[in-house]
Amino acid sequence: MRTSPALRAAALAATVTVLLPLTGCSDGGDENAPDRSESSPHAANAAASSGPSALASQKPKWKTCPAPSQAEGGGAAPSPLPGGAVWECSVMQVPLDYAKPSGDTIDLALVRAKAIDKKKRIGSLIFNFGGPGASGVATLPAFGTEYDKLRTRYDLVSFDPRGVGRSAGVKCESDKQLDARYESDGTPDDAAEEKAFITDTKTYAAACKKNSGAELPHVGTENAARDMDLMRQVLGDDRLHYFGISYGTELGGVYAHLFPKKVGRSVLDAVVDPTEDSEQSSLGQAKGFQLALDNFAEDCAKRGDACKLPGSDADEIEKGVGDLLDRLEKKPVSGIGARKLTETQATTGVAAALYSKETWPLLEQGLDEADGGNGGLLLALADSLNGRSDDGHYDNSAAAYTAISCADSKERFTLEQTKAKLPAFRDASPVFGDYLGWGLMACTDWPAAGTWEHPDVSAPGSAPQLVIGNTGDPATPYKGAQAMAAELGKGVGVEMTYKGEGHGAYNSGNACVQKAVGGYLLDGKVPAAGTVCG
Repeated sequence: MRTSPALRAAALAATVTVLLPLTGCSDGGDENAPDRSESSPHAANAAASSGPSALASQKPKWKTCPAPSQAEGGGAAPSPLPGGAVWECSVMQVPLDYAKPSGDTIDLALVRAKAIDKKKRIGSLIFNFGGPGASGVATLPAFGTEYDKLRTRYDLVSFDPRGVGRSAGVKCESDKQLDARYESDGTPDDAAEEKAFITDTKTYAAACKKNSGAELPHVGTENAARDMDLMRQVLGDDRLHYFGISYGTELGGVYAHLFPKKVGRSVLDAVVDPTEDSEQSSLGQAKGFQLALDNFAEDCAKRGDACKLPGSDADEIEKGVGDLLDRLEKKPVSGIGARKLTETQATTGVAAALYSKETWPLLEQGLDEADGGNGGLLLALADSLNGRSDDGHYDNSAAAYTAISCADSKERFTLEQTKAKLPAFRDASPVFGDYLGWGLMACTDWPAAGTWEHPDVSAPGSAPQLVIGNTGDPATPYKGAQAMAAELGKGVGVEMTYKGEGHGAYNSGNACVQKAVGGYLLDGKVPAAGTVCG
């Protein structure tokens, strides 16, 4: 999902990545590298071509998946699916620069599980889980059983987008430097803190340039969309069947704009508003997270004495949260081992738990324990969401998020501009406003230029795309679905509403939503525009 530079959510169903605020070309040495015929010169077509015909005819070598790399989040190799089906991994080659389609290439990491019913197979269903920065190679197997009904007629496929995981993954700072970065004050209150904040932002950008400078100009969403069209061809599909979640909806919209005649059956869930620039998006998120916190506090207050948090009503409970964060800014509490829970880490943990109603009990427990001096739970939430493993290593999702966002957005905010905008953010959210407002400066000193103020997703001539908005979504507020459906165009964007809490709709388990999505993807039955599930 496209979130602000201060609150990045990689929508791995209800799993989130929250944070403050690339590698070289292929040498052909990967044993899973695809077969390639000799490349011939081929001019890039900005609207309809994905590069040389030789790349479109490559044949990936699929093998049983290994364990995810550290850049993808680490962990064990994916378990077999029901019935014994195994996850297979490979790579495909794409141009580093689509303006030079016969030039250098990078490898894109792929994962798939083959369709159950070979006779009724429709093709491949490609997933993007958001961020930007989420590893599809790690995420799809982790949640694959939730999509098993869709596997009856599709090969389930995902990938690490360029700049992510094993696909020329962006590299910036070391684990030790990232620990310090996430503990630092993300909401400066005086000149000294402002100076430290700006220095940290410049240092991070310089590290990204040093370690991944050649890739930074080429990791934006338009190039990822072109990669998906090349992927469509390599997989042997006439049209792209697609399931995009959070930022994945923006990627799907950009693909539809570039290749409207190649769109197959497409579902966009937890929808980014394509009409908003980065400031508007961040401000909308401040309101969205505040709404989610309001709903959490109201739920807690309704439980009376069973609620562990101090306060007789929602307002008092929220005041307690704000007071806790203020105290943590002055004096962090014990966290995990020698590490402390700071205000920034606590804010990260609070926001993370608001992505799903199922994690509200963890939020209640974490706030209660932190109030008593034990910040371990909130810090653990922040660690997992920032991509930090128990062994202290980080994945590359944070670096990829910043790189992709800054390659997309043209906006570069000065200190003075940012400070002038803070009152509006504070009005939108007393808890998250400052945090999100200061995040506007994440791209200020970025070493590569951006592309747009907001993406163009108009797609005349495209097949219908099912656009699902959740009324209680904190990270991609509900109005984003309305805007996306309208921008895709009449007869293309088909809006559907889920009246729920948390980020996204399909993975909530709501039977109405899953029936509608399954009916479209499996049987081609487009739900009526305006369908509501509760």
